Amino acid sequence: MFVSCPTRLTVDQAISRKLVLDELERYQLEPRALGRSDYPTELPLREVYTIAKHCSGGVILGFEQFLATGGSWNRGVAPRINADKPVPFPSSWNHLEAGVLFGLRIPLVVFREPDLTGGVFDNGVTDAFIHKMPTDKMDEEDRAGFVQVFLKWQASVREHYYR
Repeated sequence: MFVSCPTRLTVDQAISRKLVLDELERYQLEPRALGRSDYPTELPLREVYTIAKHCSGGVILGFEQFLATGGSWNRGVAPRINADKPVPFPSSWNHLEAGVLFGLRIPLVVFREPDLTGGVFDNGVTDAFIHKMPTDKMDEEDRAGFVQVFLKWQASVREHYYR
């Protein structure tokens, strides 16, 4: 499984990542990630493609990596839209890696932190539904939903693997 996730994470983000990796392990799916399990020998984007070609599933973990505390969307274009609250941004690599995986027709599951939008984290951009990032504070209902997401996704992954 190709896992798109930033290398530098907060403590809470690392806990969320571990919950996802534990679920992968539960279904005996091996995570692969540039800079974690695989290290580039060529250009990083080419290495993403090389790793992805050998995967049957992709997990996109959208964690806040930058927080803009002000600004304008499409500055210079009317009507001007100002950010009225802080805006979180993910790693740009999430979008690049998701695009590579989507282009290879690899089943995706996408998780995002609250308020994270844009690109792959907008509903309807890919054929994958966008899910809330799992946390260690999930109630029973959210935990059950998280498990169901993986149950359905891993079935698509196994189908892709045996094609």
